[in-house]
Amino acid sequence: MTSQGSTGVEVGNVPPVRKGRGERSNRTVNIERIALPLFWIIEIAIFGSIKPHLFLTTSNFSSIFGSQAVVAVLALAVLAPALSGDYDLSCASNLVLSSMLVAILTVNDHWPLAAAAAIAIITGIFVGLVNGWLVTEFQIESLIVTLGTGTVLQGIVIWISNSATISGVSPGLVNATISDKLFGIPYEFYYVVALALVMWYVFEFTPLGRRLLFVGRGRDVARLSGLRVERLRMGALGASGLVSALAGILYAGSTGSADPSSGLQFLLPAFAAVFLGATSIQPGKFNPWGTLIAIYFLVTGITGLELLGVDPSVQDVFYGGALVLAVVLSQIARRQRLMVRRN
Repeated sequence: MTSQGSTGVEVGNVPPVRKGRGERSNRTVNIERIALPLFWIIEIAIFGSIKPHLFLTTSNFSSIFGSQAVVAVLALAVLAPALSGDYDLSCASNLVLSSMLVAILTVNDHWPLAAAAAIAIITGIFVGLVNGWLVTEFQIESLIVTLGTGTVLQGIVIWISNSATISGVSPGLVNATISDKLFGIPYEFYYVVALALVMWYVFEFTPLGRRLLFVGRGRDVARLSGLRVERLRMGALGASGLVSALAGILYAGSTGSADPSSGLQFLLPAFAAVFLGATSIQPGKFNPWGTLIAIYFLVTGITGLELLGVDPSVQDVFYGGALVLAVVLSQIARRQRLMVRRN
């Protein structure tokens, strides 16, 4: 039995072929969800079988999980505006500025660590909001704006530091990041997991997260639906500034110092992890857990290759290749989903 709907389109029982297509589509999505974690496990198994006495050790895995905390937090900073369709290229410069502020205020000016960290966070938020205001007020692409502000921030860092490395950051901060450990893994790893958990909750279970996703999928449609698109985009870039500042504080603690020329190298790994992570867990969507898995998948591969004697410069090849591969895979997956919908 069939009937005519109000639109004049015939409706009725769904043909079996459509159901089959739907089942194939669901299977494809489920495979995409677990593909990256599965490859990570295979990667561990391969390197573990080749170099078991070096790779399959507690100290090696402690290094893998602990060494990437700063990159992971910076990747989570990239994630917030990316969900709403913007990209923050200034986040690494914001990280360097925050770490330098903590070092200058605590070492040179003898401020309490809490006060110095608060100034760094406020500065980071301010930078993010300025980015958001410039992007939304003048309708300029976020890539252009944040590339410019990132360069300005780097100039400010060189100016306030006199191009000098500042050592002797608070031992309390160093202990709270890399010295103190739980189950053999530095505390900084658990900070990353806690931050990812908070962001996952906001993105998945709050109206704010759904609005950000809606804006990222289509700004014009979101605007017609009554959402304050510019305010949401500005807030997302402000959140990026906040998380970038947290990454800077973590970086100061993990190195015990602040270097005006160090920290910018984290930008490529952060973006590579965000885009590669969008192919896993929640395919087609930037998400915290996929991002973290991508980070540790990449660093596991780099660590394994270095243990095999490959030159350390391989990490640039790994991160750059991962970024290109992630974009290609996301486009392929998007085309497949579009084809399924049309059929």
